[in-house]
Amino acid sequence: MSKELGKYGEKVMLVYGGGSIRKNGIYDAVQAELRKAGKQTVELSGVMPNPTIEKVMEGVALARKEAVDFILAVGGGSVCDYGKAVAGSAYCEHDPWEYYFNNFGEMTCRWIPVGCVLTMAGTGSEMDSCSVISKHSENRKKFYYFRNPDFSILNPV
Repeated sequence: MSKELGKYGEKVMLVYGGGSIRKNGIYDAVQAELRKAGKQTVELSGVMPNPTIEKVMEGVALARKEAVDFILAVGGGSVCDYGKAVAGSAYCEHDPWEYYFNNFGEMTCRWIPVGCVLTMAGTGSEMDSCSVISKHSENRKKFYYFRNPDFSILNPV
């Protein structure tokens, strides 16, 4: 993975779910690869199944504040969906929920490259452009086609 990471900028936003990657050792393996590639990291955890637009906006704010060069999503399909939604929304001038998910607006803004370290196969999100995001206040789950991840792997080493 460090070879792939070398193709991208200095600052990586590591996103993951509830913490199972810390328990099963994947977190440590990913961190070792990030260090090997000489990357600075900022973390955003707590990505839930069927991630919400509110959580996406939390990631957007962090990506902007930290000026991240790359998003590394470690987890299952929801984490991959989340990474793509943040990557396509961070530099969008519009409300992502309205512009992308409700109106299928064209993605013309800057894309933050995304890599996926898949820990559970099932949805195919690690290899497609689709991102499924929820908005509980509207009781809706919607999708948008952003871009395919820039790389996807099954084993961080």
